[in-house]
Amino acid sequence: MSAPTDIQQNGQHGGPPADAPPAPRGPDVINAYLKTLPAAPGVYRMIDAQGDVIYVGKARSLKARVSNYTRLGGHTNRIARMIAATASMEFVTTRTESEALLLEANLIKRFRPRFNVLLRDDKSFPYILISRDHGAPQIMKHRGARKRKGDYFGPFASAGAVNRAINTLQRAFLLRSCSDSVYESRTRPCLLYQIKRCSAPCTGEISLEDYNKLVDEACLFLRGDSQHVREELRARMTAASDALEFEHAAAIRNRLSALSHVTADQTINPEGIEEADVFGAYQDGGQTCVQVFFFRTGQNWGNRAYFPRADRSIELAEVLDSFIAQFYDDKPVPRLILLSHDVPSRELLAEALSLKAERKVEIRVPQRGAKTGVVEHALANAKEALGRRLAEGASQRRLLEALADRFGLEQVPRRIEVFDNSHVSGTNAVGGMIVAGPDGIVKGQYRKFNIKSADLTPGDDYAMMREVLTRRFKRIAGSTAPAIDESPVDIDTVPETTADVVPSDEAEEAEETVFPDKPDVVLIDGGLGQLNVAREVFQGYGIDDVALIGVAKGPDRDAGREHFHIPGRDRPIMLEARDPVLYFVQRLRDEAHRFAIGAHRARRTKAISANPLDEIEGIGPTRKRALLHHFGSAKAVSRASVADLTAVSGISQETAQRIYDHFHERDR
Repeated sequence: MSAPTDIQQNGQHGGPPADAPPAPRGPDVINAYLKTLPAAPGVYRMIDAQGDVIYVGKARSLKARVSNYTRLGGHTNRIARMIAATASMEFVTTRTESEALLLEANLIKRFRPRFNVLLRDDKSFPYILISRDHGAPQIMKHRGARKRKGDYFGPFASAGAVNRAINTLQRAFLLRSCSDSVYESRTRPCLLYQIKRCSAPCTGEISLEDYNKLVDEACLFLRGDSQHVREELRARMTAASDALEFEHAAAIRNRLSALSHVTADQTINPEGIEEADVFGAYQDGGQTCVQVFFFRTGQNWGNRAYFPRADRSIELAEVLDSFIAQFYDDKPVPRLILLSHDVPSRELLAEALSLKAERKVEIRVPQRGAKTGVVEHALANAKEALGRRLAEGASQRRLLEALADRFGLEQVPRRIEVFDNSHVSGTNAVGGMIVAGPDGIVKGQYRKFNIKSADLTPGDDYAMMREVLTRRFKRIAGSTAPAIDESPVDIDTVPETTADVVPSDEAEEAEETVFPDKPDVVLIDGGLGQLNVAREVFQGYGIDDVALIGVAKGPDRDAGREHFHIPGRDRPIMLEARDPVLYFVQRLRDEAHRFAIGAHRARRTKAISANPLDEIEGIGPTRKRALLHHFGSAKAVSRASVADLTAVSGISQETAQRIYDHFHERDR
């Protein structure tokens, strides 16, 4: 595919100066581009006054498509809002409309424009890898680029599906799952051999030739030729039984049983589908669910539900159309794609995906036969998944409404942030922030803060909380904060809908489509002291529109007897022991505690594994390995003389002196 060509770049990102007149927006701005636009395929971006991309679209003819936006009427409310918000545009031409479709999907995932259908998916699919760079191939779970030599089987819908498959395949084919380093260091078979999950090639319990036959059988099975593998195993079991080798026959019987479990676990294995992805889409309550089933080698390798973000006015077919293009932006394309609904760009999608896969890709909407049953099954699952999500969302919204009522909030919160700290005697201190909203926990918004203040007294919880809150709300306030080292983890921000662009009768609906980056409520895990620290930080930044609540454990630290401290109230309040809001707050607090402890343990583990030699300039992995091999430990290196150090291969007189000075600088 040829590289796309930029034909127009316009607009200074970041917005105009504060004293400048408002920049023009809307049809007049769009109309100004028509004079220079070609009647060629390409991709266009619509940008608002703040420099944010608000829409990405493709066109067979850029000139014809963009001219549609200059009309004053006939648009849906969503398109009218989008046009009104447009302050500038950017264009890229491509050779064909298929290339434009692929580029559009890429740019949508990159910019995440608020007026597009967005696929909310940040995980790659897992695969099964059978390595081929070792004499005794290893079976393992794999994500990411395929850099290692071996056979890859997938994709699987989830890591759990891969783990279950590997577990069963180990029982059926006795393949090793240990790393190469563990394999080389074994002197006797491990537990997996004892429980008949591995044939132990590491200690010679099976010859490499026989082990590789097991590997070939596993690959044959994963490629779909399970019947051939079964027949061969049955013949060998019968032969062993006839030869009165009953233990060997029983072992083969167990392997056959494991294979039966694999195929029985595939809920639907329709004939005639060797390699396909099946998409079932269902829309209700202004939301859409797309259920994707993966079929490879004639077997169902799991399914996953997606809930793309889209405006309520967008029809199901259009949502599914955009979803599929984005879905395959970074994923392998099967030979066949089955859909529950026809999409406007079906032929163009097939052409673009064939271009991407470098082979023919078919997209069908089956009307009869076995494939129809598979699509109906996916559609039924989509309907059930969306029903569960709507029910959970309704329950979550009721909890938020009840929380606003219990604590006297002015409005129902859309974003709640909970903060907690974790440390051991002040060491490896970490602050954690979790986020919840109308759809429940939002893990993509979690943040951790490594406590770094040099003047902080170890174990001072108040100072730790002050640093965490300062670093978090400094970004929101947009003002200068005290000199505190920043955490390497930035807070993601999502652009809010511009109020003066949205018609008044739809402003509330438009705002609900964007998850805010500023909290309505902040929960602090602590009592009045922690709450006062938070108040000081908020007052310093002039933040007066965020509700603060301190959650203190009750007498004897009993759950259910928590005291809630709220600014402006002389006495803390308590909730009824069976109040759902109390359980809700407890879950949020416990999740923040879990997240902070996990971050602290990870930092502590990293600190424990750190080697003093890593701090010495000029000592890389090779020299460090040589020093540790020669002296046995970093502590022995620290006690060595310069003469002893120079005896190590690769250590010069100058380097030896640098090592000696590093460990003895306090003596000088």
